[in-house]
Formats: sequence, C-alpha cells, structure tokens
Amino acid sequence: MLRHLLSAGDLSRDDALLVLDTAEQMALVADRPIKKLPTLRGKTVVNLFFEDSTRTRTSFEVAAKRLSADVINFSAKGSSVSKGESLKDTALTLEAMGADGIVVRHAASGAPHRLSAWVRGSVINAGDGTHEHPTQALLDAFTMRQRLGRLDGLQVAIVGDVLHSRVARSNVLLLATLGASVTLVAPPTLLPVGVEAWPAEVSYDLDAVLPKCDVVMMLRVQRERMNDAFFPTVREYSRRYGLDADRMAVMPEHAVVMHPGPMVRGMEIASEVADSLRSTIVDQVANGVSVRMAVLYLLLGGPRPVDPPSGLEVAA
Repeated sequence: MLRHLLSAGDLSRDDALLVLDTAEQMALVADRPIKKLPTLRGKTVVNLFFEDSTRTRTSFEVAAKRLSADVINFSAKGSSVSKGESLKDTALTLEAMGADGIVVRHAASGAPHRLSAWVRGSVINAGDGTHEHPTQALLDAFTMRQRLGRLDGLQVAIVGDVLHSRVARSNVLLLATLGASVTLVAPPTLLPVGVEAWPAEVSYDLDAVLPKCDVVMMLRVQRERMNDAFFPTVREYSRRYGLDADRMAVMPEHAVVMHPGPMVRGMEIASEVADSLRSTIVDQVANGVSVRMAVLYLLLGGPRPVDPPSGLEVAA
C-alpha cells in the first residue's frame, strides 16, 4: 500500500483488491464475542473532522478501536480552528502529539493532500469538498462483491447530484480500476465540467439505463452546497431521477440498490426501495467498519503489497 490514501485513483488494481481481501478477514472480528485485535496497539489515530459526519467518523473510530489503537476525535467546533487557527498549524500540533494516522474531512478540495506534506504519519482522506471520498468507494466495491460475487464486468449506474458528489468521483475511478462499467445519470445541470474525461458513460434518462444495471447507486441532492437553482422543483427532480418501486421493478432480478447516505426519503429514493431486500444501505454501513479497519491496518501496521495479508490469525 501507499503511505497515504488520498484518492481512489492512486490505488492500483492490486492495492484495491488487497484492501478488499483484508476487509473480508476483518469482517470476521464482528462475529467474535470480543471484537478486538491487538494489531495497532500503541498507535494513535486522530479523526480530524472540519465538516459534520455521522457514519464516516463513527466507523473510523470503531475501526481504530477494534484494532486497539488510541483514538482522538478532533472537531473544528470548539477547537482552536474556531479561533482562526490554520490547517497547517493544526497539523503541526497533531504532529507534535505523535499522531501515527490522521483521518481528515474538510470542506476544501485538496486539503488532505496539503496535510500529507506537513506530517510524518499517514493521512486518510475521509472526504474533501466535492473532490473525493476513497474509503466510501472501497466499502461500496466491497458491498458489490459481497452481494453479487464479482466486480469485473458489472454495470453500475450512479444517479443524481454528481456535480457535488465526492462519492461519485471516487467510485468512478475505483470501479474503472476494478473492471466495472459506470454510467452517470443526472440532469445536465448536476454534472461537473469535464465529466466527459471521466472513465464513465453519461445519460440523462434513468428509465433507459435501469433495465441493464447490476447496481444502481442513488446520490443525495446536496442542497447545502448549492447557491443556484439546479432543477425546477423537488417534485420534478423526483419524477425524473427518483427511484421508486415502479422503477425498481424494471431492474434485473439480481440487481441491488445502494446509497452512501444520508438519504432523503421521498426525493431521490422511496422508502419502499430503501427498505427492500434489494437495498444494501445497512450492509454498506456495516462494511464501512471492516473496510476502514483494513485501510488502517495496511497503512499503519500491515504488510507491503508484496506480502500476503497475514498476521490476522487472531480474527480466525
């Protein structure tokens, strides 16, 4: 593995598969009466979150604790950041405290890359602006492989607010590396400039794409990042790009529905779809812990890519 995990595009196919295979072993820990491994005992992991988060921050905390690391949760609210301290000075403070790994979420695209130049420990990008969210892409790929048995050759549709979605960008990069075909489905106003250079197809018609999909990943419309009107009304958006029971019925029988969360029920996804047997949304949350355990293990205490992912006998 690389020293940092900043972008899904930095992962080679072998790197990505190593994370997924290691996550399978880590998942065994969840079935044990005592959900602990001694792998990162003595290591310190800092969760450095400048934006609100529930699933990502909590799962990184659980993952680090299950590996016996010491965890420091740092929130910008109530810290020196609220007094005007810069990201660099915050990083240098954490460096002086001996942080071995820093999990960072920041509103500015590229912030984790800057941070990685200022610290000696490993930096993991937990979401930077509208840029990337690589561990979300890894847990999504893990969930697809778990439910469908493969990644190579899958047809994946990513639907909704692609413009503001770091999840979409990371998934496109990672899934292309792993051999899946991705189609981005959104109104033209919610597609980023330069999307034609992404390793993905683009469609404006959800109904035309659904019958040939193995995976349909719905995205939340991120209205908190919008300063303009990107579509006429919520009702119109839902009519054109929302996934309801009728649309789910035209998907292949084996196809699954995904969502990175948080969901807006009744807008991009109907409750009967979110709660259906085809939905992997709860699985994605559970798999997030296993995948983030694998990432922390490989970056902070695990073998290099030339070695097999050994040393996990405790989890067997």
